[in-house]
Amino acid sequence: MPIVLPQLGRALAGFWLLLLPLALGACAADSGGQNLGCGTTSVPCLSGTALVALQTSKGEVRIRLDGRDAPLTAGNFVDLVNRGTYNGTVFHRVVREPVPFVVQGGDPQSSDPKTPVTQLGTGSFVDPATGEARFIPLELSFKSEVPLRYGEKVTSPTQARNLRLTHERGAVAMARSADPNSASAQFYFALEALPELDGSYAVFGRVVEGMDVVDRIQQGDRITSARLVEGGTLVKGNPNR
Repeated sequence: MPIVLPQLGRALAGFWLLLLPLALGACAADSGGQNLGCGTTSVPCLSGTALVALQTSKGEVRIRLDGRDAPLTAGNFVDLVNRGTYNGTVFHRVVREPVPFVVQGGDPQSSDPKTPVTQLGTGSFVDPATGEARFIPLELSFKSEVPLRYGEKVTSPTQARNLRLTHERGAVAMARSADPNSASAQFYFALEALPELDGSYAVFGRVVEGMDVVDRIQQGDRITSARLVEGGTLVKGNPNR
């Protein structure tokens, strides 16, 4: 049974993705799935699409963000790019063995070289206006539904297959803790199709240029700068109404 070991390795890697950023969600509010989504928080939503360029230690990666099927998650990312949050941050987790899994980064505290390596992966974006950490809910879009779903994981394989945004190779999604409403700034690239993560983590875009660069990124490499190339219109309400 040659596929058993890769499946086991991927399952362990998935647990690692979930386990290490636990501090991210330690203070996240338990919303109970209510009053979530665009227009319910101060986080802006993305109208349309956006193209973001990440200049990394290994070259440039361009990401197309989806404001139709992930307006809140994509809007949060664009807002953080505009704020310069990702500049100088480290890719603190790269999992390629025993099977390709993810390249993860975006911890705001990793831009400070004085941050201990043991703390990387525990940071979140702290809004300077409030002095509080910003968290966003899990956001999922389904082919058979008009409203987006917020704050609740999908465990049914049938429902997961109905998602509009899935973990194909090159997908970009938000990392979080065990709390589905604890995503903040950390994100990851899927190094290959990861259907086991569908419905549990919010995909909000995909790599359109530079996947070869992502394949070369090693743990400790940095995002030297992140910039908006095109699109990126942010709104306070629901852009899809």
